[in-house]
Amino acid sequence: MQAALLEPETVRLLGKRDGVSWDTVFERMRTETYHRYATIRCPSTALDEAEEKLDEIHDRLERAADATSWDWRVVCSLIVSGALTALVFGGLLALLVTLLVAAAVMFTLFWRRAAAWVHLTACLAAGALGIAWLVQRFELGVCAVRWGEDLEAEGTGRVVPELVHHMLGDDPDSLFIPDDYDWGLRAPRAPGFVVENGARRQLERKLSHIEDGTIAVCGPRGAGKTTLLEQVVKKAGFGVIVQAPATYTPQDFLLSLSVRLCEKYMRDAGYEPPELARLSPARQLLRRVKFQAKRLGRWSSFAVPAAALLVLGLFASVRSLYAQYAASIAEFVRAHAASIRDDSIGIWQGHAVVASITVAVAGIVWWKARHEDWLLRLLGRLLVRGSEVLGVLLPVVSVATVLLDGQIRGQILHLYRTQQEALIRTASYVGGLALVWWLLRLTRDAGIKFPLGRWHISLEAWFRPLAAVAGTYLLVYLIANPQTHALLSDPENPLRLAGIVTGVLLSRAGGWSPRPEEPELVGECRSHLYRLQTIQQSTHGLTTGGAAQVLSLGTNHTTSVSTIPPNYPELVEEFRNLLRRIAAEKVGQGKTVVIAIDEVDRLGTDSQALAFLREIKAILGVPLVHYLISVADDVGAAFVRRGLPHRDVTDSSLDDIIHVQPSTLKESRTILAKRSQTLKDPHIMLAHALSGGILRDLLRYGLQMREVQDKAQSFELTHISRHLVLEELAETFAGFRTLLSKQRWTRETSDVLASFRTLSDYLRDPCPCTQAEVLHTLEQFAFYSHGTRPDTPVAGGEPRTAASEELTGDARELIDEASTYAYFSLTLLDVFSTDRLEHRTQLAAEQGPDGDPERLADARRELGISPYSARPMIDTIRKAWSLPLGSTTTSPAPPSPGDCPRHNRTE
Repeated sequence: MQAALLEPETVRLLGKRDGVSWDTVFERMRTETYHRYATIRCPSTALDEAEEKLDEIHDRLERAADATSWDWRVVCSLIVSGALTALVFGGLLALLVTLLVAAAVMFTLFWRRAAAWVHLTACLAAGALGIAWLVQRFELGVCAVRWGEDLEAEGTGRVVPELVHHMLGDDPDSLFIPDDYDWGLRAPRAPGFVVENGARRQLERKLSHIEDGTIAVCGPRGAGKTTLLEQVVKKAGFGVIVQAPATYTPQDFLLSLSVRLCEKYMRDAGYEPPELARLSPARQLLRRVKFQAKRLGRWSSFAVPAAALLVLGLFASVRSLYAQYAASIAEFVRAHAASIRDDSIGIWQGHAVVASITVAVAGIVWWKARHEDWLLRLLGRLLVRGSEVLGVLLPVVSVATVLLDGQIRGQILHLYRTQQEALIRTASYVGGLALVWWLLRLTRDAGIKFPLGRWHISLEAWFRPLAAVAGTYLLVYLIANPQTHALLSDPENPLRLAGIVTGVLLSRAGGWSPRPEEPELVGECRSHLYRLQTIQQSTHGLTTGGAAQVLSLGTNHTTSVSTIPPNYPELVEEFRNLLRRIAAEKVGQGKTVVIAIDEVDRLGTDSQALAFLREIKAILGVPLVHYLISVADDVGAAFVRRGLPHRDVTDSSLDDIIHVQPSTLKESRTILAKRSQTLKDPHIMLAHALSGGILRDLLRYGLQMREVQDKAQSFELTHISRHLVLEELAETFAGFRTLLSKQRWTRETSDVLASFRTLSDYLRDPCPCTQAEVLHTLEQFAFYSHGTRPDTPVAGGEPRTAASEELTGDARELIDEASTYAYFSLTLLDVFSTDRLEHRTQLAAEQGPDGDPERLADARRELGISPYSARPMIDTIRKAWSLPLGSTTTSPAPPSPGDCPRHNRTE
């Protein structure tokens, strides 16, 4: 039970509401009701059977002990002690003799029907039952442990959380308890929290069904269009994503896209793009020289000492081998060189006609083969194969000579005959050390890391020095041991080592190949980057002079040649040709090519976005290339109207369109549940309603709840939602008041602006002593009607006067928008700032679709279209939630004397 109370999810809930603490839950669980409720979930059949069997064995043991007057414990102890004494001091043979004697004595007692036989058999039976009792007692303990684990997992592990939720009362999930591990909310663009949605699946289907084309991705801002493009580009075989800020001209945009395309292709091909306009040529040269010097110094610090040690160790053996075979090799070379010289003289003097013709034909063939690479490939292949064969044979032959060496075989036989035990002991010790060294290396290279408190233990860091120590000790032991030292000191061993080293070097040389030549397309991308990003100049000068300084005469002539940046049509043509060749290569490798253009909706109005599409239309339609363009809803609406009398650039620029819709409540639950374990269903409902399902705002409100909770110092959703909604309302009204300040006001119409200021002041810094007044003022403004009835209240509850009818159309429309937004905010306060949210949600769902929490997000999105269509929708929602459709409160009385934590109001 204590383990269940110490579970992190349970600990987070303790102390958050009155009467729900560790002590109260512990005392409640100790009552008979909850004790039985927890144990009934875990049947103890196996434990009961083991306990019954233990009692049965215990009863039989007592009956066997009562059947004799001897103490069975003493008798059994003496028998066991005697057997152990015989085994220790006499060995197995003595133990066998003792058992035979004991069997003879037992048979004699049985034959004579002696009383000792009855007592002895009873003691032996009691001893056997005692052993059985111990075994059964152990089995009972095992069953008890298993039952305890089941009770903790299925009993108290489930009952305690249910009890805590029951003691929390209504809406336990409405408690907002912040966590320090909500990384998904703190990093909205983190790649590990992307959730699959319908828009992505639809886009991937379209990309798989068409070979190329231009697809527009439209949707409201913040709906996740950029994330969708990034995921598709990341999944594609070759993809480039570029932004289209409003300050870009089409030519600047195409220049940027061309540069990104070339750099992306060069990096995919394994080549770094040239660094342009970063350092002066002198500094670049100095930087390259410094890098090469550093690289050469590091290589030399290892290569020179290693070569020196290798030459020192093998020089004597190699020199003796050279002295032994140098004369024979030289004689062989001289003989063949003389034969070749005689044949050449004979051909030169015309004595070998056939050989002359053969040599001439060979010269012609060799000249003709200058444009063919098959001969070079053949020679290279023969060189590689020969090096690989020699690289394998030399180590094998070097090791095989050990078995053929009579001296080594004689030493091994001599050691085996004279020091057999020492040789076996040495071999066992060497094998054990080698096994330990291998196990340490295996553990070192396992790459396992595990947390230990605040530290992270890496097996590589711990076992690397241990493996080095074990290997060094093994080597030192082999050298210092007399049995192995005689084998290692064989005079032919350096020569064998030289053969092994030479074979390894030959095998490595056979596998070496020069770096392949830079592909033509990579070179073209490099040249394209130089042309787009540099201006090339060349200067020529000539100076002449006389002998005397005063009579000197000189001329200096300088010419400059610069590359002309390509104009827009030329740039388009070069880009299309380059992209076409890249696409053909990538598609031939089984990859897709995607060019994504994001943030086109930043260009301002829909006319500016359409003008931008019209300008870049020339780069679209490249074969085998998929273009994805992020556009706003209005551009998408223009494409949907294709074929109707109204036609624009989207008819010929776009091939298809994908609508990224705001997320539904179900999708919002999936998104926020993956990013945070703190947000429960009521909090997700509130964030979804405030954001309207827009992904960016959904994550912002999810993170903002923590800030509001820290400010309100409360875990209850009723308090958090009130602070969050009023803060959002205050910020929105501040924006409305800024827009209202740009309108023209008169003395007669300023009462509306004054009442608006009063409401903004209330919302900006509410406190408990003015809460009723704030809600009353907000309610009056929310039910402010844009009708013409003179008795309709305006902001602040004042009746509309004839002067207020003189408001301009823009000012009236802004106030109507603010009033409808206040109406929506008031609805959120009525829904989420009242207790028993779960019960009221169920009652509202019974009223039909208008009672679905999804309708709150629909109303929020409708506010972005028109306040006049949003207000009737909010009316239907309030009706389904049984909320009043008009002002029901009167002017609040002045705050009664009492304590106010902010203003310190006292009697």
